[in-house]
Amino acid sequence: MNAMRTLPQRIAITVGPVLYFWPRDVLMNFYADVCESAADTVVLGEVVCSRRHEMKLADWLSLARDLASAGKEVVLATQALVESEADLRALRRIAEQGEFIVEAGDMSALNVLVEAQARFVIGPHINVYSLAALHEYARLGAMRWVPPVELSLSSVASINGVGALLPTEVYAHGRMPLAFSARCFTARHHRLSKDQCEFRCRDDADGLLLSTTDGTPFLVLNGVQTQSAAQHCLITERDALVEAGVTRVRLSPSSSHFDKIIGSYDAVMNKGKDAEAALLALDNDSLAGGLANGFAHGRPGLEWSHS
Repeated sequence: MNAMRTLPQRIAITVGPVLYFWPRDVLMNFYADVCESAADTVVLGEVVCSRRHEMKLADWLSLARDLASAGKEVVLATQALVESEADLRALRRIAEQGEFIVEAGDMSALNVLVEAQARFVIGPHINVYSLAALHEYARLGAMRWVPPVELSLSSVASINGVGALLPTEVYAHGRMPLAFSARCFTARHHRLSKDQCEFRCRDDADGLLLSTTDGTPFLVLNGVQTQSAAQHCLITERDALVEAGVTRVRLSPSSSHFDKIIGSYDAVMNKGKDAEAALLALDNDSLAGGLANGFAHGRPGLEWSHS
């Protein structure tokens, strides 16, 4: 067994927002476990669908205070697709709460956040493909940024240059967010309308799996969101992450083994645990679709590329 070695630079662990519609008791139990984990930051809130309103803003704020009292930095997420005046009102309430940092889910959030003088970060659904774009967001007051998942680590390094303009957090583990639509594909799958969806997405704790004609897991339907079946996994990329100027990794929640995922990333990124052994363990526990890291290497996202 390889001995652990102490690493010189700590990489913070962020738990991303829960992207699926979990029952309230499941959600609360999940965050009770996160409280006891090695996670540094927790992103809370509904990102995907405004119809999922079992948790109100007051509930998210109460949960945020509990996590903060446990020593976690808390960030409140905003929707990735703002479609209505009601969505804008919800966005304004989050921007104006003043207690916690806010993650901008899409471009429509930026003006609201700037006007409210909110502390905010640039989320992974806002396109940042150049240093000029990053300068603009820094000028508006962004505290850090999360590059789009399809951006390679070499591209992140190029944008950050020598000495990152903003602290950088990379989407490091979880099913890849590919697209959002005004149409609910889960409802359509069940031959229901979006407004009469019966909240069928609640039945799929990790989204509704789609496979190719030969039975290979390919995509996942999550309401108005489309995800990859494969889980993006950068646990073997510590050196490349550091070289790209990354100081944080984001882990996207799943319904099983998530405590192990947090522990594995903390052990590899911060305690010198053997990455290949951790990768094998994660692969054994992975969701249908397995693991992939192609985007990080400038390759098709579903591929696995060895460093």
